[in-house]
Order: sequence, then C-alpha cells, then structure tokens
Amino acid sequence: MCVFGWLFPSGYASSGAVGLVLGHPFDTVKVRLQTQTTYRGIADCMVRIYRHESLLGFFKGMSFPVASIAVVNSVLFGVYSNALLLLTATSHQERRAQPPSYMHIFLAGCTGGFLQAYFLAPFDLIKVRLQNQTEPRAQPGSPRPRYQGPMHCAASIFQEEGPRGLFRGAWALTLRDTPTLGIYFITYEGLCHQYTPEGQNPSSATVLVAGGFAGIASWVTATPLDVIKSRMQMDGLRGKVYRGVLDCMVSSVRQEGVGVFLRGLTINSARAFPVNAVTFLSYEYLLRWWG
Repeated sequence: MCVFGWLFPSGYASSGAVGLVLGHPFDTVKVRLQTQTTYRGIADCMVRIYRHESLLGFFKGMSFPVASIAVVNSVLFGVYSNALLLLTATSHQERRAQPPSYMHIFLAGCTGGFLQAYFLAPFDLIKVRLQNQTEPRAQPGSPRPRYQGPMHCAASIFQEEGPRGLFRGAWALTLRDTPTLGIYFITYEGLCHQYTPEGQNPSSATVLVAGGFAGIASWVTATPLDVIKSRMQMDGLRGKVYRGVLDCMVSSVRQEGVGVFLRGLTINSARAFPVNAVTFLSYEYLLRWWG
C-alpha cells in the first residue's frame, strides 16, 4: 500500500510541534553561535540571551516553524515512504519482514531531503532572521527590532529582496539536507532492524532510541553546511555579501579557521536526540495506522 504521508499531517503536527518547542531554545543558541562572533561559547550565549532578552529570547522565531512542521514533515516522510515503495515494491509491513537495501533507503531519504528543502527554505529563513534579533522585548524607549514578527519579516524580505530573497540560502539548505537525510534514514532503519525480531514491528523504546541516534548522525554530517546555510540567510544584513556557497565557505575559513564548520555541533546533537525520537515515534504509528 502506498503511504501518502502528506495527506495525514495532523499526527506529524502534534508530535513535531512538541519536539520543536522543546528543541527551539537549543536551536536559537545554535543559530547565534553560527552567525555571530560575539559569544565565547554555549554557556556564554545562553546567559547573555537570558539576561538581555529574558526567557522569551530563546523562543524567537518559533511560530513559523510550529505552523509549518506538519507540512514539512509530511513532505519528508511521505516522499521517503513512497520513494522506498517505488524502489522496492514492498509495503511498510513487508519491509519489516524483508528489509530493503541500504542503497534504496539512502536514495529514498535523499529524495525526501531534496524536496523538503524547497518547502522548508522560506520558513527557515524567517526563523533564522528572527532568532538573530538580539533586542529585548519591546519596552518604552528601547530600540525596535528590524522585524516586528514573522509576517512582517516575510513582507519586508519580499519588498526589500524580491521573491528570490525568501529563498536565500536554499541552495546550501538543499546541499545540507539531500545527503544527510539519506544518512538519517539509514541509521534509523539499520538500528530498528538490528534490535527488532524478524517480521515484527520495532518497540516504542527501539523507535525512540533509533530515532534519537538517527538525529545525531544526521546533524554530525549536516553541521558544516548548516553553518554556511545560516550565514547565507543573514547575508547582507551584517555588511557581508557572499557570492555563493563556495565564497561563504572560503571567507569563513579565512576569517575563523576550519573550526568554523563545527560551530553548533554540540548543541545540535543534544537537541537532535529528543526531537527526532518523538518524530520517528509518530512516523511509525502513522504507518501502522494507515499501512
């Protein structure tokens, strides 16, 4: 049976939103570390955000990701499931009895990652722009931030940078997500297969652990291009203009050394486990329900 994940987004919305809310403060710190050079590390960044912007500072830019998580996850998991079905001609239940090859899993994951990137790009751009606003909550006499909210941010980008501006950094996002989501699904399917008796569905505990480690594996691979993606999304707002992905890489290395590609890796990995554990648990139950 073909599983059209994008037709059943409500399950992805509920579980994905919970994981996103839990992980967003970590994501905000990660984005700041990748795009700003004023912080000495994770602890310094967290302390300064809390002191200057209060607890709400960690949740800047969260509304658009929460609103779009159902669509983005439905595209990713729907394309992955259907691509795997086309490559192997087996249903979800049959795949548990006769697992597909890792090459098929990788190709299906890459396909899902490639298509997801274009749905995700505008939402991710707006999120990153809002997360980088360091102004505290509006108070009498305090400076007003450049963007007053996600809709104002989207409208401002459209007016100032044109329709293409909403896809700034999309190429780096595509380069990040295409191979890493192949690795993401290989890790998940491999761990589930190893720790599940033949012909049975994986237990909830197995799904949670496999999903968590899949998230870590994908972010270890994705972090270098995630740094470049975030910097290109902020391109022009801080005076630096990159001519493309390669120019951004070269400029970043020249100014900050090769270690720049590892910025945010620790906090990415810490965030990845719980968020992706919950996401995969939702995915499995939806497949069993509709499969």
